[in-house]
Amino acid sequence: MNSAEIQAIYVMWLRHVKRFVRARSRLIANVIQPFFFLAFLGMGLRPINFPGLPSGLVYLDFLTPGMIAMSVIFSSMFAGLSVIWDRQFGFLKETLIAPVSRISIVIGKTLGGSTVALIQGIVILIAGMLLGARISIPGTIPAFIFMLLIAFFAVGLGLSIAVTLKDPDVFSLIMNLLMMPLIFLSTAFFPLESVSDWLRTIMYLNPLTYLVDGLRGFLIGSSSIPLVVDLSVALGLCASTTVLGAYMFSRSEA
Repeated sequence: MNSAEIQAIYVMWLRHVKRFVRARSRLIANVIQPFFFLAFLGMGLRPINFPGLPSGLVYLDFLTPGMIAMSVIFSSMFAGLSVIWDRQFGFLKETLIAPVSRISIVIGKTLGGSTVALIQGIVILIAGMLLGARISIPGTIPAFIFMLLIAFFAVGLGLSIAVTLKDPDVFSLIMNLLMMPLIFLSTAFFPLESVSDWLRTIMYLNPLTYLVDGLRGFLIGSSSIPLVVDLSVALGLCASTTVLGAYMFSRSEA
């Protein structure tokens, strides 16, 4: 990889970060929903002995990693929205004719979207700790790495869908219709052990189940699935959607 490719990656990353810094309303919008879930569900159901909840944990402890994963996933996937806006304003055409590979552009966009998503995930983590969630401090470092894997997966998926669309409203609708059911069926809100057998089978087929469960395992030391399985699935999802996003972007037209 030559210096031009590296500079292209850096420019695309910096563009995402600057856009995030200048649009503070975006941070508020992406953080406020998970925060309300934490504040109202986590605090409201805290005294309840939730079925299937590991011994020694309250519901707020269990819910916090799920809300972090939710914030990271939604923020990362909506990074794909920038492709649609770039197409409408002509920036995508300038990007595609630049003397650099499209893979470098995809890498830059992925790193930029993942950086923004990681920041938002950290904000939710801090909010959960302030509300009283018991987080394993030594587990935060591997949790940050796991958050990046989640972000890479979601950015790749978002880019793959965004390059086929021209209307940002359609993209937002598809993302909500696709991701909300997957989030609710990912153990973000209730333990895997508390559901019926048929629903547990569906949850095992849901890729987000392994992402949420792995993050919970690192942050609070409790997971329903072995961490090595969660990590393997996360790496596989990250690699597959990143390759898919790069392939779809390489075939896109301005």
